[in-house]
This record gives sequence, structure tokens and C-alpha cells, in this order.
Amino acid sequence: MSVSAIVMMSIAILAVWGGLAAAVVNIVRHPEKKD
Repeated sequence: MSVSAIVMMSIAILAVWGGLAAAVVNIVRHPEKKD
């Protein structure tokens, strides 16, 4: 794999896992209210 491919793959992985982590933190801080 070329260096540019590795860099782009790293950015994509960070975007996916970073978004997942942000979603988990958001849910923990603001849980949904039950009806």
C-alpha cells in the first residue's frame, strides 16, 4: 500500500471510531427520557 492510501485509511478509521465515541459520550451525558 502507498503512503497516501495508508493516510486516507487512517483518517477514515479515525472518523468512524471518533464518531462512534462521540455518540456514546453524548448518550451517556444525555440519556433518553422514558415515557
